Amino acid sequence: MVSAKVAIKNPTGLHLRPAGILCREAMNFNSVVSFRFKNTTANAKSVLSVLGACVKSGDEITFVCEGEDEEEALVAMVKAVEDGLGE
Repeated sequence: MVSAKVAIKNPTGLHLRPAGILCREAMNFNSVVSFRFKNTTANAKSVLSVLGACVKSGDEITFVCEGEDEEEALVAMVKAVEDGLGE
């Protein structure tokens, strides 16, 4: 299991479009990809789970990846967020 904190840079937070991009990125990996925010753990492969976390701009989330390609998944997820998730 590996984890890393990252801040959400999108001006509108994780609304539908960036949540979809995040999910598509997570689905490229066999590992379980989730993130923690406040008291919530969200499945990064589920748009509804990501939206349900209500992550806003400036919030910090902690990605947690566990499985055979966990290192690659973590790097890709952090990079996707740092690159702005398409915005």
